[in-house]
Amino acid sequence: MQLSTGAGVIHIAHLVVFAAIYAAAVASPGPGIAALVARVLAEGTRGIGAFVAGFIVGDLIWFAVAAGGFALVAQTFAPLLVALKYAGAVYLAVLAFKAWTSRVGVIDAEPLRDEGALRLFAGGLAITLGNPKVILFFLALLPTVVDLDRIDALGLVELGATIVLVLGIVLSGYVLAAERARRVMTSARARRLLNRGAGTLMAGAAVAIASR
Repeated sequence: MQLSTGAGVIHIAHLVVFAAIYAAAVASPGPGIAALVARVLAEGTRGIGAFVAGFIVGDLIWFAVAAGGFALVAQTFAPLLVALKYAGAVYLAVLAFKAWTSRVGVIDAEPLRDEGALRLFAGGLAITLGNPKVILFFLALLPTVVDLDRIDALGLVELGATIVLVLGIVLSGYVLAAERARRVMTSARARRLLNRGAGTLMAGAAVAIASR
């Protein structure tokens, strides 16, 4: 089913349907979710806002590509996309190594390292731009759900705002759940297992991104 708009204006019911479909796609397990959860488990929520912002901007970029009808143009930049994909995979691999080799302390200790907001943002952006699940949704699935050719500028803004809202809510839910799990596991042994589990998740996400 494709959501159409008679005069370019999106009906609220159509936005709700799109939001539900997008939320289901975002919430489904994938490299991005695994990376987000693993980072919170290993390092807590310090700086996580910048990391999440990278995810949101990455989704908006792919939405702009789809809405602008630039899917074919995007293929021209395939080498750049491949480079971004491997950059994201390398970033996750480094975080995985840090998680496995980090010293275990009390729950209120400093995180594995104090990354700057820009570095965290770039990491989240690289992961999203190279994430096959995100690319598939916006370039293949979205055009079958929304009639982008019949939506005006205001309609595109509404869709963009919906993307920001839904993605922010879903990712925040994962962040809160991961932080709660991290707070429960306070013993040194539990923290060590938690860090290594998070490292394994990051490594798995890196492999998933690099191999697709």
